[in-house]
Amino acid sequence: MVPRRGWRVISYDGLRPVLFPVLLADVTDLVDPPKRIPHPTRPPAMPDDLVFMMGKYEARIPVDRDYAANHHWLMRHGDAYRVGFTAYSVRLLQDVYFLSWSIDPDTPIRKKQEIGEIESSKAVSSLYAPCDGRIVRFNDNLLTDPSAINTDNYGTGWLYEFQTNEELLPPTGYVDHLAAGWDKTQALIKGQMNE
Repeated sequence: MVPRRGWRVISYDGLRPVLFPVLLADVTDLVDPPKRIPHPTRPPAMPDDLVFMMGKYEARIPVDRDYAANHHWLMRHGDAYRVGFTAYSVRLLQDVYFLSWSIDPDTPIRKKQEIGEIESSKAVSSLYAPCDGRIVRFNDNLLTDPSAINTDNYGTGWLYEFQTNEELLPPTGYVDHLAAGWDKTQALIKGQMNE
């Protein structure tokens, strides 16, 4: 019998199978090679969404919200904005494991003020306010399970609600901001990989 190549499901990482390539003479439980399928909880890209290419990876930039230079999105929700990480920042962070806040809700904050900390597979990083304003409340669900930041950053993975009168970046302005800093970001990433 001629050996066949294929993929064997070896485990599941939550919602998706983890596939392992195999070369065996007699295998009955092989599955087809993996195909790119949409994530089951992540909404598909809207036709008007902008895309910033991070090398071979797409960072989707929805046009229904505003942005801050520190890679947060802000979307109107009642009399405040919901704030979360953009696809660009989630891609750089990779898997988020832990999130904590160093301030209380209903706290006035200044631009670039440290407000919390996040731990991911890449590093432990401080979180900073996107602009002057007031944090109204936090997404408490993320304190016990921050995985929504990884799987649904533009939906259930929002971080906090925030009130501000500051001018924000429109989607096209945010993409321009990403393009202007991409060479520096690539050099930083390559430097970390060579350490």
